[in-house]
Amino acid sequence: MENLVERIQHALLQIRPFLEADRGDITLVEVTDDMVARVKLHGACKDCSMIAMTMKAGVEESIKKVAPEIVSVEAINLVRVK
Repeated sequence: MENLVERIQHALLQIRPFLEADRGDITLVEVTDDMVARVKLHGACKDCSMIAMTMKAGVEESIKKVAPEIVSVEAINLVRVK
């Protein structure tokens, strides 16, 4: 499991500059037993109107590229926009 976490951390390092450019950030909280990567959004990311697209096309895609065993990525503190 440690190698998996390291691969996910590496993926987050790759996308972090893009998030930081928009005054945001992301950290890995855990990988669940059912292979869900749970992340926490920081700064502007947690209530950005584009975060759904960023999570799917940026974060999840980057993580699954290095860790294909991950079935999904969830933000534990995502503010839902209605």
